[in-house]
Amino acid sequence: MRWRMLVTLAILVTACAPASAHEIRPAFLQIREIEPSTYDVLWKTPAQGDMRLALNAVMPSPCRNLGVTRTTLVNAAAIEHRRIVCEGGISGRRIVFENLATTLTDVIVRFEPIAGAPKTLRVNGATPFVAIPAQQSVSEIAGAYFRFGVEHILFGFDHLLFVLSLLMLVDDRKRLLTAITGFTVAHSITLAGTTFGWLRLASAPVEACIALSIAFLAAEILKTRGGRARSTRLRPEIAAFGFGLLHGFGFASALHEIGMPEDALPLVLVSFNLGVEAGQIVFVAVVVAMVWLWRRYARQLPASVYRVSAYLVGITASFWFIERSVRIAL
Repeated sequence: MRWRMLVTLAILVTACAPASAHEIRPAFLQIREIEPSTYDVLWKTPAQGDMRLALNAVMPSPCRNLGVTRTTLVNAAAIEHRRIVCEGGISGRRIVFENLATTLTDVIVRFEPIAGAPKTLRVNGATPFVAIPAQQSVSEIAGAYFRFGVEHILFGFDHLLFVLSLLMLVDDRKRLLTAITGFTVAHSITLAGTTFGWLRLASAPVEACIALSIAFLAAEILKTRGGRARSTRLRPEIAAFGFGLLHGFGFASALHEIGMPEDALPLVLVSFNLGVEAGQIVFVAVVVAMVWLWRRYARQLPASVYRVSAYLVGITASFWFIERSVRIAL
């Protein structure tokens, strides 16, 4: 019965998953004071090809540009550099983000003054503006990156599909817990190593391999349900740990896309990783709850649905793999 419930979830996740599993990415605004009332501004917005998200950071009215604004496209983001001068300083004045209310993304704002501690703020569509405060607590920085970690895992359909595939593959609760623990430990290792610069892999091949890991699990599900004993099912923690290393590189890529304060890397890393784990726990808890409800109230599903669900997972993952591999070639 648990298997039937997971079949339904697999269909729902793959049906809802977009072609690219990381489209809900935050924008990043960095304002660095280089001399009193003069600032270097970096504005990074998500992009697809030559098209960027229609977001604009509007500085307070006393501010004016110095020189020419430069825009470049780098790693699926449009990066704008400019220098501004704000008579009387920018602190306490409202920065408005045009069109933020009509998008699903948020904005991370990083302010680095000449004197005093840097400040990191999170802005969403409900209140598409921000004023740089005089002081900021550590809990506000941690809270912002914790929420991004939760959102990244809950909207990262490839990561969810990998976890769901583990749930479909492994029936034994003890083995399942061991596998999920191995996945968590592994992606925490590569996330930390990449964040601190100890490890480095190009993001495009990593994303393609993440898709391939899901396709591999889909194939293992089909073989297992076909009556063939598979080592992946008997020792799922090995596959979960190995593929978890890849997923950790993916999490690190997302964290770098968001942007990080260099002086608070340990805090950002811990907060983001805890957010990822919290999102993963929420997903698994929802699955377990739905399985329990299904056992109490649902009717049996046709046996053919089992195979269809595994094929659906595999086809979705294969499409992601091909799409991401083509991006590498281009």
